Amino acid sequence: MKPEPRRAIMLKLTNHGMEDFGSILNQVSRPARYTGSEWNSITKDWDITPTRIALCYPDIYEIGMSNLALPILYEILNSQADVLVERVYAPWTDMEAILRKQTIPLFSLESKHLLKEFDVIAFSLGYELTYTNVLNILDLAQIPLFSSQREYPYPLVIAGGSCALNPEPMADFIDLFALGEGEEVVLELLEVIQAYKGNRRELLQQAAKLKGVYVPSLYEVCYTADGMLASFTPRVPEAKSKIERRIVPELLPHFAKPIVPYVEVVHDHGSVEIQRGCSQGCRFCQAGMIYRPVRERGQQQVIDEVNKICANCGYGEISLLSLSTGDYPHIEELITRLSQQHYKDGLMLSLPSLRLGEKITPLIDSLLPQGRINLTFAPEAGSERLRRVINKSISEELILDVMAGLFDKGVASIKLYFMMGLPTEAMDDIESIAGLAQKILHLRRDNRKRPKLRIGLSPLIPKPHTPFQWLAQEDEEQLSHKRGLLQQKLRREQIRLSWHNPKASRLEAALSRGDRRLGKVIYRAWQLGCRFDAWSECFHHQKWLEAFEECGLDIAFYANRKRSLDELLPWNHIDVGVTTEFLKREYDNLWQGKETPDCRYGKCNSCGLQRWQASCRNKHNMLNELPC
Repeated sequence: MKPEPRRAIMLKLTNHGMEDFGSILNQVSRPARYTGSEWNSITKDWDITPTRIALCYPDIYEIGMSNLALPILYEILNSQADVLVERVYAPWTDMEAILRKQTIPLFSLESKHLLKEFDVIAFSLGYELTYTNVLNILDLAQIPLFSSQREYPYPLVIAGGSCALNPEPMADFIDLFALGEGEEVVLELLEVIQAYKGNRRELLQQAAKLKGVYVPSLYEVCYTADGMLASFTPRVPEAKSKIERRIVPELLPHFAKPIVPYVEVVHDHGSVEIQRGCSQGCRFCQAGMIYRPVRERGQQQVIDEVNKICANCGYGEISLLSLSTGDYPHIEELITRLSQQHYKDGLMLSLPSLRLGEKITPLIDSLLPQGRINLTFAPEAGSERLRRVINKSISEELILDVMAGLFDKGVASIKLYFMMGLPTEAMDDIESIAGLAQKILHLRRDNRKRPKLRIGLSPLIPKPHTPFQWLAQEDEEQLSHKRGLLQQKLRREQIRLSWHNPKASRLEAALSRGDRRLGKVIYRAWQLGCRFDAWSECFHHQKWLEAFEECGLDIAFYANRKRSLDELLPWNHIDVGVTTEFLKREYDNLWQGKETPDCRYGKCNSCGLQRWQASCRNKHNMLNELPC
């Protein structure tokens, strides 16, 4: 089947009721999710552009438009004269119902072309609980869900993002995964797609030759009688036994004209990534491991990019993004320069991901002229001992000093995030959360208004490619008991306590550490009606348990089982740069409560990134002796 010309496509849309698109929009919540035509969006001529790519974020528009990866790829690919890129997001349940009732295939946002008419559909996988949405998008687009059932001219379905670094649970549905940073691989992959369009088998084999590209169908997976992973074997010479994550040695210039939505989104402001990667080494943190090494944008480059976004988008607030914004060199100077330059504009600056420490006070001083501010910090554990276990060594004295300073400066509200179910955790550690919160509240001055303190709790989710990947997740009964104790301790204090659903966390743990057999579970859960599993009003825990049971698998096997250090893990064939040897050393260190210092300001910890010496050896680390 040849791709249909635009007139034929528009006729098909008319036949499916799209001539009455306005009446459809009148029946759904937030119709601007589906209209397109936003400021700075790009619509190219479909008829004369040979390669057509749909970028898909498997959640609603408001969340997808707050993602930073898609705008980068949108600009890079649309800058190619022979490529057009359009977007699609998961339609909310009301729009899905209308599309299914009127048998209207899912379409792109920019030009309303049918999704199945694109050459490539590229998913960004950033959260495991969006997996059923991927299947739902393909089904709404009338595209076969399983890669084994798709041949040309159905689109090539690819995926990237942090979840792709354990691709196995979604291996049945995705033709190929791009592992690592998309800016580094996207144009190389585009050349292969264009050269072998129409020959799916040859395209996949040629793509598998590229560094950072994983084609699941080119590998054979075997299991032991007791359900353990036994072997993982390439079927063809092009398939590599280890697939290396792509790493950008130096951050490319930031996109200058991001799309401005007409509806309020989650992060309704401009964003500039000032730094990528983190070297602090928190042992639970997947992002800190998979986005290494640290790479910084120059201060003048950041200022130039902020100026461009303000000029091209009209935003009154800019977020300076990083995994640990306070670690950016001379961050106070950067804020001062931006504030002075945009003083007349009244530009607000926000700094997410601030780490508690000595640097906080000068940072807050630089932000205070903007008005009253609310701050969020993540001590993660209530006791100093447990913070050493997770390699987040912050003393209680330092926390209290920082909090006292913030209250004196007029900070009105603070939120603290903690985890439960950490290794070696005892009830004393849970009580320490309450004790720390009470001490913070008592820091207020008599002549000042009582500050608002909120606490967010979430169960530990042991993630792949971290020292915690071998740990079992604590079961719901134990977690609920600990939460009940903390609620009792805080009952008399006016502290708002929020709690992440442990059932959803258990599913996330299972999916994040799952193997290829989970594909049939995801498929069955979708058949049972699961989608938008990250949304509490849509999450159906019982349906997921039914799916596991019907497929002959146990969710506890994936979520609540401790792994042996010698076990073959489903993601062992993915090389993220950080070595298994380093992760095992950190696993040993956690049981000893031994701190591993930040390598940016001391000796190299030999995590494995020294293989990329040009990017790993930054200006803070120029004198370190890096092993070969």
